[in-house]
Amino acid sequence: MTDEIPQAEPRPALRPARLWRWRRSPLRRPTDLVQAWIGLALTLALLAATPLAMVLVGTTVHRSLQQTADEQAQSRHRTTAVLLHDAPRHPEPGSQEEQHSRYPVKVRFTGPAGHPQTATTEVRPGLPAQSTVQVWTTDTGRITGPPWTVEQIRSRTFGSAGAAGTGVLIAGALTYAAAARALDRRRLADWDKAWAQTAPRWTPPT
Repeated sequence: MTDEIPQAEPRPALRPARLWRWRRSPLRRPTDLVQAWIGLALTLALLAATPLAMVLVGTTVHRSLQQTADEQAQSRHRTTAVLLHDAPRHPEPGSQEEQHSRYPVKVRFTGPAGHPQTATTEVRPGLPAQSTVQVWTTDTGRITGPPWTVEQIRSRTFGSAGAAGTGVLIAGALTYAAAARALDRRRLADWDKAWAQTAPRWTPPT
C-alpha cells in the first residue's frame, strides 16, 4: 500500500509591509504608531503647502520681474553701432560652434544725448570693420542687454516656483528624518532598558 501524497496548501497572503505601523500587533510599539501619525500629518501638510508655496513665490517673482522689465523698457534704447576694426575669425569656419560664438569688438554709436561714443560689444566672428550691428544702451550711454522678454520672465517665474516647491518637499523630508531618528533613539533606549531587566533571567549565575 502506497502512502498518499498530501495536497499542497496555498501560501498565505502577505500583507503590505509598508502599512505595518497602522496594524494592531503585539510587536508594534507606541513609537511606531507615533511615527506613522507624523508621516501622515507631514504628507497632508506637504500636499497643501507645496502648491501654496509655488503659487505665492511664483506670483511674487513674476510681479517683481515684470516691474524690472518695464523699467528696462523705459531706460534702454536700441541703436546702430559701427565696428571700428575687424572681428576675429573663428578657427572652424562654418561649424556649429561658430554660429554661437561671439567676440568683443570696439564699436562707435550715437548715445542718447546725441553725442558719438565708443564702447565694446560682442559680435559674430569675421565681421569686417565698418559693419553695423544693433546694440542696446542705457540712458547714460552704456551698452547693455535688451529688456527681458515675456519668455524670460515666464522661465524665471516657473524656475522660482519649482524651487519653492522643491524646498518645501525637502523640508518635509528632513523633518520626517529628524523625527524618525529621535524615535529610533527612543526605541533603542527602551530596548536597552528591557534587556537590562531580562538579561539576568537568561544569564546563569557564576
